[in-house]
Amino acid sequence: MTVLEQTHGKIEEDLELFLNSFRTKSREFKYQTRLSQMPALGIKSLVVDFEDILVHNDDIAEHLRNDPDESLRSFDKAALGSLRILNPDYATSIERELRVRIKFPSDMDVVPLRNVTTGHLHKLILVVGMIVRTSELKPMALRAGFICKRGHLNVIVQKGLALTRPTKCEECDETRTFELDEKQTEFIDYQVIRIQELPEELPPGQLPQSIDVNVLGDLVNTARPGDRIHLTGVVRTETEYASTTRLRVFKSRIDANYLEMSGKGPEDITITKEDESLIQSIASKPDCYQNLIESIAPSIHGYETQKEAILMMLLGAPTKITSDGSSIRGDLNVLLVGDPGTAQSELLKYASRVAPRGLYTSGRGSTAAGLTAAVVREKAGGMMMLEAGAIVLADQGLASVDEFDKMRTDDRNALHEAMEQQTVSVAKGGIVATLNARTSILAAANPMLGKYDPYRNITEQVNLSIPLLTRFDLIFIIRDTPERARDEKLAKHILELHRKGTYSTTPPLEFDLLRKFIAYAKKIEPVLTKEAESKILEFYLQMRSSAAGNEFMITVTPRQLEALIRLATARSRSLLHDKVTEDDAIRGINLMRRMIETVAIDVKTGEVDLGVLHGRPLSQRALLVTAIDIFKGLSGQKKDEVESKKFIDELINTGKFEADDAKQMLNTLLRSGQVYESNPGLYRSL
Repeated sequence: MTVLEQTHGKIEEDLELFLNSFRTKSREFKYQTRLSQMPALGIKSLVVDFEDILVHNDDIAEHLRNDPDESLRSFDKAALGSLRILNPDYATSIERELRVRIKFPSDMDVVPLRNVTTGHLHKLILVVGMIVRTSELKPMALRAGFICKRGHLNVIVQKGLALTRPTKCEECDETRTFELDEKQTEFIDYQVIRIQELPEELPPGQLPQSIDVNVLGDLVNTARPGDRIHLTGVVRTETEYASTTRLRVFKSRIDANYLEMSGKGPEDITITKEDESLIQSIASKPDCYQNLIESIAPSIHGYETQKEAILMMLLGAPTKITSDGSSIRGDLNVLLVGDPGTAQSELLKYASRVAPRGLYTSGRGSTAAGLTAAVVREKAGGMMMLEAGAIVLADQGLASVDEFDKMRTDDRNALHEAMEQQTVSVAKGGIVATLNARTSILAAANPMLGKYDPYRNITEQVNLSIPLLTRFDLIFIIRDTPERARDEKLAKHILELHRKGTYSTTPPLEFDLLRKFIAYAKKIEPVLTKEAESKILEFYLQMRSSAAGNEFMITVTPRQLEALIRLATARSRSLLHDKVTEDDAIRGINLMRRMIETVAIDVKTGEVDLGVLHGRPLSQRALLVTAIDIFKGLSGQKKDEVESKKFIDELINTGKFEADDAKQMLNTLLRSGQVYESNPGLYRSL
């Protein structure tokens, strides 16, 4: 026996002793218990905490990190030996599949992805990242059976990605002809995932680094695009080719040993007991809510209403799952429509930074695949991979989409499902998947004519479809109107900001504290009280009754009712309350009312009409009905052709239309498909 074999034998004995004898503080045999539970749970892996190995023998721990291949093989044999004593039958059934998984503490020696260098090759490391791609599942050969031309079986243990064939038959002199026998080959599930640096850890001006990870056995399909993971694995090299020439440049990969989901959203932020005491003391003050609003984007002057809406969106409401598996959305979606130079982009960037998990993107350079998800084919192996977009990567966080109106219509329409059902469905290339997109969306858009016109309805000024517009819980207009007193305050604020290099007025909560406050508050799940329910119901019924007796008027819908509940719950979270009070409901109603009184006003009548957001205010719908009746009267029962000039003259004769309005109404009927041009200047109804 060689010295190396003696060393490995000693390590195997020591590891078996560790598994059989290690106890917790409560004197329980930790790994004996886990091994004994494996048959009942049907699992094939034993998770071992690296801290326990350090406590037992730091030399073995060091050997495990520097020579993981031999150490893990010894660990697998030791675990199998221990399992044979506890349950011989189960040990025999999973003899070739039993694996020991090493779990590092989440804060212990994490290697940033951009720092994985040649010094880490063939060593066991811990990395943290976000999954951006996952491949389809494929079988990989562990032990391949080959038949020579005389029928002799040769079993070859496989290493690496290339299939290794026998050099010579074990029973005859054959060296050339060998055929793979799949029935005599042992396979294991195989998948490739790509992990990328976390957005919040990306150095300024740097491209995010990524690395492919080989996942085997029971680790496949345990994570999806958008998930953040802690990964323990061994760094490998993979040969790169230029055509058929093997290059001297290699590509890094990681063979996964253990994979664990990292904390989702708020849990990513560490909150100490001192932080918790400070947060609770802030929440106990009577001006807590106002202080939180003033702490949002302190470098931007004014915009209290918009900042309050962003605060409510950051806090949100808990997602509820019904008994039949349906989910009730708790995240708020907010749209800001403003004139150029009104700091919308800065508000979006600040919100994405302060959110426990936030992403910022611009709609001008984004596609549907970039925002939602896509199926792509790997160039090297031709493997189909599912790639997550920004909305999926921001799961349980916030996605800020600037220049929302500059996106192509088809790309924007891909967000319909994500904004309401909070999922992204993909069916392409044989991959059918539904990914989570539990994301709040904060979007910004500019008016089509460059400046917002208060005498035109919002749907005439924003290049957004009606179905998409109605999916936003709150919509606010930011106008740039000259006003000396306000302009002077704003100018002084900007000048002082540039002179001092910091805020002119110190915000009540500093950035880090505000981030921790939001993360802490998001853990609370307030319950609606009867008083809050009564107040919300009263407002909802009041708004519904405004349309009573007028079948053409569009009023609030259950979609707005759910938005009110989310706003009231978010307000309750801001004060760390476990119950939604009447005051919370009133603040939510006031925010909704401020939106309605700015964007849901019919400019022709000056009255509140939510039909404005649906593209058909009452004044327009009444005119539309009149126009359709006149067209039907002119075409008769036989649906004859109607001359455009005659139709326009009839509209003008009613006294409800000017000449331009009459021509525009004809175009409206044409665009909506209610009439079509049968001959030049002549129209028919469908």
